[in-house]
Amino acid sequence: MSTHHNGQLSKVTAAGLIVTLGIIYGDIGTSPLYVMSAIVGKDVINADSVRGAISCIFWTLTLQTTLKYVILTLRADNKGEGGIFSLYTLVKRTKFKWLLVSAIIGGSALLADGIITPPISVSAAVEGLKFFNGSLNTVPIVIGILCALFFIQQFGTGFIGKFFGPLMTIWFLMLGVLGFIQLSSNWGVISSLNPYYAYKLIHGSPSGLIILSSVFLCTTGAEALYSDLGHCGKKNIRVSWIFVKSTLVLNYFGQGAWLIAHEGQSLSAFKATNPFYAIMPESFLPYGIVIATIAAVIASQALISGSFSLINEAMRLNLWPKVKVKYPTELKGQLYIPSLNWLLLTGCIGVVLYFRESSNMEAAYGLAIVLCMLMTTTLLNFYMHMKRYNRVFIYFIITLYLIIELSFLAANLSKFMHGGWITLLIASCLILIMTIWYLAKKIRARYVDIVKLADHQSKLVDLSRDETIPKYATHLVYMTSANNPEEIESKVIYSILQKRPKRADIYWFVHVDVMDEPYRMDYKVIHVAEDDIIRVDFKLGFRIAPRVNLMFRKVVEDLVKNKEVDITSRYESLSKNNIIGDFKFVVIEKYLSYDNELPFFEKLVLNSYFLLKHLSLSESRAFGLDSSSVKVEKFPMIFKVPDDINLKRIF
Repeated sequence: MSTHHNGQLSKVTAAGLIVTLGIIYGDIGTSPLYVMSAIVGKDVINADSVRGAISCIFWTLTLQTTLKYVILTLRADNKGEGGIFSLYTLVKRTKFKWLLVSAIIGGSALLADGIITPPISVSAAVEGLKFFNGSLNTVPIVIGILCALFFIQQFGTGFIGKFFGPLMTIWFLMLGVLGFIQLSSNWGVISSLNPYYAYKLIHGSPSGLIILSSVFLCTTGAEALYSDLGHCGKKNIRVSWIFVKSTLVLNYFGQGAWLIAHEGQSLSAFKATNPFYAIMPESFLPYGIVIATIAAVIASQALISGSFSLINEAMRLNLWPKVKVKYPTELKGQLYIPSLNWLLLTGCIGVVLYFRESSNMEAAYGLAIVLCMLMTTTLLNFYMHMKRYNRVFIYFIITLYLIIELSFLAANLSKFMHGGWITLLIASCLILIMTIWYLAKKIRARYVDIVKLADHQSKLVDLSRDETIPKYATHLVYMTSANNPEEIESKVIYSILQKRPKRADIYWFVHVDVMDEPYRMDYKVIHVAEDDIIRVDFKLGFRIAPRVNLMFRKVVEDLVKNKEVDITSRYESLSKNNIIGDFKFVVIEKYLSYDNELPFFEKLVLNSYFLLKHLSLSESRAFGLDSSSVKVEKFPMIFKVPDDINLKRIF
């Protein structure tokens, strides 16, 4: 990320605050649509339970969202970027290698709960139409909105994104005004600020734990808030959160005042069965439904964009198979991943068809995200130790949030049989994919045969100048995974010298190194053998896609400008006419050889890895190489050849 961009993010401006409202708070901002409805459910309204629930919501927003995320976790930014993978890259250099497990579980849980967020937000908003027609089937409308939302992703949201901030500002103002109007009829609800009501509900009510699982829905967007840090900057988030929290609290208290006023009744007795719509004047209801639906769509958009960024980071950290990434607009950081887009849409439609109503989705929502929050707390503990925070402070904070989040986990486990298993199943599948990809890379790295480049340097120079061998290319470029510039894979040497001697004027070895900083873009050039062998090392941040074709072209242009290399063809007829020589990339792809004897677990991991690899992008496309100038060579991966071949010669 540029210094200029960082400077912009560090300033609090009116425009920055409005953009922040449009990007950051979609998930947490639309929670009033369904939280109180989930808490009351089909039971008779009880004033004490409502006061306890309102108290729980206020203190959850204060302790969990405000203190943990807005004040504390936002400090753990990686060059201005947030999210669980960014936090992991900050602490992964510690001696505790198992922290990767926390990152994998947290990232998978966040993605899994993302599949249920768009359906529940859009469904809760659209169900307001039932006020006018109680028998209306909202499922087709919800699916239609979701299909349109996912369809436009491929074109980017640069244009409509400009309206997100103003529209969400209207949404939050509406929340605050509606809540205040209801609250003014019963100021006594403000007594719910006393945490005693929350304590009494949790410990004194038999349904306290179940209500607590619904209360948790008010803070599910806190993790997404941290993930979107890089788009707005922590100062804009912290200042805008004062406004957002105020409007949310007003609306929750307003809904609470309305519910207490109707104590002894059940929500099914009203035309508007959702307290969110019940507090609206009937004449305003059509406008309220439209504004709520727009807010739900914006919330879903923010979550979809966040999912794209999350998978892109996972790919760069070698935790996910390589998939196609597109850049639909010039907007910094905006990605489009087709495979994930349609996978998310399929999951969302499945959720809508399975649960049909938002009240049913509420029963499944939150179980996975509380796991993500626990993983963030785990990583945050190591981050604070690394930054040498006061030990007493660390132990107090971590203990506090372990108690809070483990309580929420216990409460949400009651949802397991009511649909919570769906998000956990999805999260488990994602965890399995990330684990297989990571372990397979580790196993492969153990067996890669690396040789000293110096031992083969003279052979390459001799081949380059041997005019008896037909020239394969003027410039031959190999992608190498060897981190040490003085080393190279033996397969690369074999490909050049033995598979078919590949004579070239200049051999280029290109290595891409993923750095812990999000937007770093540096390169280093080493002239191994003057005019014959050049190595280029790209150092790219974990949020930068390796578009090697474009980046390599820029490197060559810089080298030519500095007169470090002559790329003119060395064919006499072309050289005198100053024709540039051709560039050919060679990418080595490996497959699992049958001639292996591996332990059962390693064999299972590698077989699963190559199955996933078959479904993912090829190495050349993953590196962003032009297919017309790429030669793909396949080599068997032989780890351990069987040594008990009892073969006898007969005469």
